[in-house]
Amino acid sequence: DPPWLAAGWKLWVTICLILELKPPETLSGQTSFGPRLICKPSALARYLLQHCGSLTKAKLADWPWGDPHLQTVSSQMYGEHADSIQFTREHLLLKDGGVVALDWVTAKRRWEVKKEQQSGRKAIGCFTSTPPVLLLIPQSWGGTTPHLQRLCQQAARQGFSVVVFHHRGTARSPLTTARICEFGDPADLEQAVVYVRSRHPSSVLVAVSEGSGSAVLLSYLGERGSSTCLTAAAAISPVLLGQLWFESAMPPIYRWGVLFHRKMQLSRYVSSLRGILDVDRALRSSSLRDFEEALFCSPTDWESYWGRNEPLRDADEVAVPVLCICSSDDPLLPPASTLPVSLFQSNPYFLLALTDRGGHCGFALDDEDEGIWSHIAVLEFLRVASDFLKEAERDWKSWRAMPRRRRGAMMKRSRAQPAGQSSVDDVDGESFTWKRSFTR
Repeated sequence: DPPWLAAGWKLWVTICLILELKPPETLSGQTSFGPRLICKPSALARYLLQHCGSLTKAKLADWPWGDPHLQTVSSQMYGEHADSIQFTREHLLLKDGGVVALDWVTAKRRWEVKKEQQSGRKAIGCFTSTPPVLLLIPQSWGGTTPHLQRLCQQAARQGFSVVVFHHRGTARSPLTTARICEFGDPADLEQAVVYVRSRHPSSVLVAVSEGSGSAVLLSYLGERGSSTCLTAAAAISPVLLGQLWFESAMPPIYRWGVLFHRKMQLSRYVSSLRGILDVDRALRSSSLRDFEEALFCSPTDWESYWGRNEPLRDADEVAVPVLCICSSDDPLLPPASTLPVSLFQSNPYFLLALTDRGGHCGFALDDEDEGIWSHIAVLEFLRVASDFLKEAERDWKSWRAMPRRRRGAMMKRSRAQPAGQSSVDDVDGESFTWKRSFTR
């Protein structure tokens, strides 16, 4: 290693110790093993392995650009903003009189589309009158981060019609009711999804959440079940266990950063909310749990609060493919050992792509020109999953139209599998059907 790199690494380790951050363990010898796909063996899993190469192959950046703290700060606070991205804002009036903001990415100029098509890249979306619609959900505290802007830009280049959903009272949207949404309350998102569907009734509708924005997305998917308008969804650096996240110790610099952002938003509405919520206690809070408790529940109601706000409380009802992308070195989330791996191993709709590095919503590639790996992966996943479901729907309709045969002729005997075969590739004996039942 060059002397300057070794000196920089030692200096960075010292800075991390001072800031109470977990420092990098070593400078040399760090080899990224790429993402590891954890899921229940199924036809979808095998289809993804065959057609979605980004889920299993990625050369993530080494130190210094691969440092989890540098990636986290650059993705959430600083970094190159997508200056070419412009938004057109709509305010959606909700049933209770509240308002949420929807920021639509403006259409690309014709010469930009031609340039993208001539570059040789495979466009995931279709540049037609009914392009797929991508709904993006920011962090729970709102705002459009550099990470989200870059995802908007890449999705627009690939032909998606992109819209960013902003929670009420965030991102400079007005708070017209004396109510702030709870952590896992999907009511506002549900109305936004219905509105977006009404605007684009013939388009495929998919969604991606950023960080803690996964709480409302996963809650929505669980509550709506097979009646959801979404075809597929993905969550980058998601909060899967909400109560654990609020109760876990976050590094001070990140904890104070999140609290400062949330308190600044709350301070705008102190006069309107003081008689209804304990805003004074919330503004004095020193932890995320204290802040949440002050606004939504008393300490004795903490457990019941999570009974209705835990993101995965209705995970068994989810009826569309959901990809979660997580990093083992994420400094904002609990350790990777706390991930609900059993959910991904038992539920065919949930898939987990776990990397050894990436920070929080970082996932920078070794080659900067290739972009952000998580963006490439989720956009490719949404395309491949949509294609798979279309094929499954066609196969189901064809089967329904076939003349009835004897039951024995329609059944397939499960083949015994070698003991050492990968569980992800073992899908031939999978009896799960991907036909959506629309039971809710």
